Amino acid sequence: MLLLLSVRYGANQNSDATVFNSFFHYDSSNVDQRIIRDIRLPRVIGAMLIGAALAVSGGLMQSVTKNPMADSGLLGINAGAAFMLTLCFTFFPKMSTLNTTVFSVIGAGIAASLVFSISSMKKSQMSPTMLVLSGMAISAFFTAISEGIALVAHLKQDLAFWHFGGVSAVSWAQLYRLGPWIIIGLIAVMFMASNLNLLTLSDDTIKSLGKNTMAIRLISLICVVVLSGISVSLVGAVAFVGLIIPHIAKFLVGTNNKKVIPMTIILGADLTVLADLIARTINPPNETPFGIIISLVGVPFFIYLARKDSSQI
Repeated sequence: MLLLLSVRYGANQNSDATVFNSFFHYDSSNVDQRIIRDIRLPRVIGAMLIGAALAVSGGLMQSVTKNPMADSGLLGINAGAAFMLTLCFTFFPKMSTLNTTVFSVIGAGIAASLVFSISSMKKSQMSPTMLVLSGMAISAFFTAISEGIALVAHLKQDLAFWHFGGVSAVSWAQLYRLGPWIIIGLIAVMFMASNLNLLTLSDDTIKSLGKNTMAIRLISLICVVVLSGISVSLVGAVAFVGLIIPHIAKFLVGTNNKKVIPMTIILGADLTVLADLIARTINPPNETPFGIIISLVGVPFFIYLARKDSSQI
């Protein structure tokens, strides 16, 4: 239903017949049908994939760190990816989408390494408090450098899209190149569900079951870095999706990751598609960045979690 609504409504609204014909009786000379096929459809599919990727990334972070506040956006990973994109746009403006995505993933990996190194510096097991504080510090650091470079290089206006987040620039070409990697990452996480369930136990208990806790965490973090890096390269540094959705999924289906992960994928896709639909229709013909719409929900949810789990952070 959300898919159909998002395809139909926007700066200009289309009839049900136009939407139907654009799928089953496509006429390339019809402007409205071209808008649906070439602009809105890749945009909606991109929103679905990105929402699923960000939501699953957040769920993985929460499982690995045992911290309900963990999220790739809040812990600086998205900011690291955005920093590398800023460097690409500044020094290599004609770089291909695939190459910029590779650099985005590298930036996400660097940020993740810094956050986890700092948060576990004084203890053998990372502190949830230090994790959140380290993530905020790294995020502020990379964001400040990115904005400084953008000002010097006169790219502030061009990079505003990536700071606020949006799917308006997603194209079929990008989806063909990057969509399969997101899908592979999501499938890989689903196959890891049983091992992720073990992370609720102590490390000694996991080892007694013959499982390698370090390998589980490392593979999980690689998935987080890849999914987050690709997401940022496509839609910008969108926060809170990975914070909100895993909690809602667990509320609906329980804590078993075999059920939580598929529900997280569905709800993450729904949230971003709905946010994008609202962003396009709230103030036509102007478009509100959908990252702002998500933040309006995410900030109160963050405060609620902070009050509920104040003993853990």
